[in-house]
Amino acid sequence: MDVGRIRKDFPILSRTFHGRPFVYLDSAATSQKPRVVIDAEAEFYERLNANVHRGVYALSEEATEAYEKARERVARFLNAPDPSEIVFLRGATEGLNLAAESLARDGLSRGDRVVTTVMEHHSNIVPWQMLRGRLGLELDFIDIDDEGRLRTEQYDEALRAGAKVVTLTHVSNVLGTVNPVREVAERAHAAGAIVIVDAAQSVPHRKVDVRELGADLLTFSGHKALGPMGIGVLWGRSELLKKMSPYMGGGEMIREVHKDRVLFREPPARFEAGTPNAGGAYALARALDYLEGIGWDELRSHEAALQRFALAEAARRFEGRLRIYGPTDPEAREAVLSFSLEGVHPHDVASLLDAEGVATRSGHHCAQPLMDRLGVPALSRASPYLYNDQTDLVRLFDALEKVEKVFAR
Repeated sequence: MDVGRIRKDFPILSRTFHGRPFVYLDSAATSQKPRVVIDAEAEFYERLNANVHRGVYALSEEATEAYEKARERVARFLNAPDPSEIVFLRGATEGLNLAAESLARDGLSRGDRVVTTVMEHHSNIVPWQMLRGRLGLELDFIDIDDEGRLRTEQYDEALRAGAKVVTLTHVSNVLGTVNPVREVAERAHAAGAIVIVDAAQSVPHRKVDVRELGADLLTFSGHKALGPMGIGVLWGRSELLKKMSPYMGGGEMIREVHKDRVLFREPPARFEAGTPNAGGAYALARALDYLEGIGWDELRSHEAALQRFALAEAARRFEGRLRIYGPTDPEAREAVLSFSLEGVHPHDVASLLDAEGVATRSGHHCAQPLMDRLGVPALSRASPYLYNDQTDLVRLFDALEKVEKVFAR
């Protein structure tokens, strides 16, 4: 993979910070955007800006066509059976909230059991906790082993207890662990449970085929996959979406409204109340074109090589003083490197790395139950992507050696 050529497609990577070339290693939080995506969003507002589905004039019809073609593009990207299974929303957080709230309205009640995992992002925990408080749901957490892999044997016990919903991340945003979604889905379906997948961290890095995964609902955020902020996707099985109640009420999601009744439209319109982010959807389609143009095999090989290099450098340079969390096998994880540096708080690590022009993330990463499980208050995280190479990781480890020297004084 020609990383040098790819980097030229991302204008922001030519910036300098603190007099140093910029090394961006926070793609798990948000990816940078190639020029074609930036131009696509500008193009929508320059040439197509009109409210979709509402006007009979030519510009509105062009905008509507562009918006619906973006839906078709996402459906192809996920190998969804039909574009009507694609709901546009703001991001994975809204997708998970929509799924939880809609399923709750459709029959979850006191004592019903929801099974999630200890490695989830807060957006796949808090909505269920809110429902637990309101409806009296039971919430079970599947644990991890010492390498950060799910203890899948615990699903059997949880499912025997009568779970109605199983919801899990495809890839951990902290550990990089790739979870066996299909295996979990098969067990859950055999027990009569609905399966929800948070694919925010997997979609940018690997081919996600909803037919192969076997889930019922899946969501991801465009901004982590080279797209704009404020656009995301919820995919759902057609037969399930048709049974689900709307999450929000308003314009466009109704067929008829009268003083005494309302009739909702069929999905996906039922879940897209109000004016959608049509410009974001248009640019997201361009982002998916770019991402698939790289090639999944090439991207996977590149990122696995970066992980092998990082794990080896950490061991060689720091001899155990720097601990990287998650599976030790690069093939069992995605490009997320969460770590602790002995004797240095993660916030201090991030600040001093920034002074070297290296952008990383520190904190609990919206995964405090996982921090509790690991016995740490916070972690540092470097998350390389397709525009990073080994020289960026060398910059990271050189800077970390400087950090260690500062705190050794």
